[in-house]
Amino acid sequence: MVKVPGASAPIPLRRERKLPMPPVSAALGMAAAYYGYPLFNSVSRGQYLLPALLFLLIAAVSFFRVLCLPFYGKNDGGNVPPLLLKINILVIAAAVGFTLGIASRRTVPGPAEMGLPADRVTAVSGILREDPRSLNSGSGMGILELRTCAAQGGLRASARGSITVFFPAESIPRLKEFGRGSEIYVDGVLVASAGDKGVLNRGVLFRAVSLHVVKPAPPLETFRTGLRTALVEKFRSRGSSSPPVWGSLASALLLGVRDDLDTELTGAFRNSGCAHVLALSGMHLAIISGILAFFLRRPLGIRWASLVGAVFILLYVFVAGSQPSLVRAAIMYLIAVFALWGLLKGKVLSLLGMAFIIQLVFQSETGTSLSFILSYLAMGGILTLGETLRALFRGRLPEIINGALCASLGAFILTAPVVVYYFGTLKPIGILAGLVVVPLSSLFMILSLAALAAAFMPFPLWNILDFVLSALYRFLEFIVSLAGRVPGFNVSNPAPVLVISLFLWLLILFIRRQDRLGRNSVAPLD
Repeated sequence: MVKVPGASAPIPLRRERKLPMPPVSAALGMAAAYYGYPLFNSVSRGQYLLPALLFLLIAAVSFFRVLCLPFYGKNDGGNVPPLLLKINILVIAAAVGFTLGIASRRTVPGPAEMGLPADRVTAVSGILREDPRSLNSGSGMGILELRTCAAQGGLRASARGSITVFFPAESIPRLKEFGRGSEIYVDGVLVASAGDKGVLNRGVLFRAVSLHVVKPAPPLETFRTGLRTALVEKFRSRGSSSPPVWGSLASALLLGVRDDLDTELTGAFRNSGCAHVLALSGMHLAIISGILAFFLRRPLGIRWASLVGAVFILLYVFVAGSQPSLVRAAIMYLIAVFALWGLLKGKVLSLLGMAFIIQLVFQSETGTSLSFILSYLAMGGILTLGETLRALFRGRLPEIINGALCASLGAFILTAPVVVYYFGTLKPIGILAGLVVVPLSSLFMILSLAALAAAFMPFPLWNILDFVLSALYRFLEFIVSLAGRVPGFNVSNPAPVLVISLFLWLLILFIRRQDRLGRNSVAPLD
């Protein structure tokens, strides 16, 4: 509002009412259907509730404009006001998203189904769906897409679904040699069904005692495994030299390989509330794409550089693995490239909604993973609450601190209920620790990439980078260990946290509105 001379009160400025964009509305409808599907089915016993809800939503969309016409037809030339048209479009988008959510959830694989009694199963075979991981105990773990199962007496039967297999330590080198996509046969025993909160959609657990590789992975997967192994080896050693102290962290931050990462360092990242730094996500992709843009933007121009970057991003995701948070960031980058070429509107929140829809349509099973849920909630918090707080503190805090702090606050507030539900604890120190850990980790990644290039160059450059990275590694270790000593809050019930998060959201929006009104007003002239 503006205070003009002679006016008794400020004159409010006309502002266009901000409504969610259609992709955001569609994503919200899809999320409601996808995550509410079990509840809908339990209430309706899988019969009529879902079709009825969808019918009512479509009916509301169909009659919305018709119902509005009698109120606006005489005075507005038969035209419905633009605001109501926007609401109409948003409801249509929500209905489309709701339909996609139902379809995606119905395609999620259910629990593993054995063709034999579970207590008699002594062997299973299938395809490795993910890169096998080494555990702290020395054993390994992998996700197997089932093909067959077997029991004593030579009984065999077909099986389907996914199963988590724990492998003996002696089989891990061979397992990693063949890698993702290989078909294996394991002897062992079914030990439990994954039912605790910390494990999502992992199906039945199987403890193997022996491993047999039935069929190697396809050629493309074999090439990927070899390239991935070669890159990890570059960080483990250089020729005959001893492994650098920072190599394991470089493998984790650049390739998502945490097998050699020090367990105390992993625990320090977790206790400091900075565990998200170790998960490949938008931060890691932004650094890699930023380096590409730095070298390609001047010779190619921003548009062609973005296309080259898109190809490189696809290759990077292929090598690093399809972690949900990394795939989300890659989809957003690719959509942003289309926006840069003028094919789409480039609003970031809209890109997030489109990425959510695309990822659930093509990878419906990832929607139940904790990594997927936290990734989208954190990004949503950054783009909504984080940006609101950033605008609120603009001019009151240095921008270099304001952006990072508000992003951390937004992500923390929106993810807090989910974190409490699965882990029973909150680490608010992570908001402050992230202000130091994230930039240091970004610098560490850049220098690690430089060291990877230096591995093919004369020794002096490698030695300099080795010294700098070792010092940076120790400093990062000190920071996360120091922050990890700050106690968190143990919360058994997520409901109060959810209420507080919603209250904080509304409070921030109210304060921002009042601040906007104050900044848009002009004091009366004397």
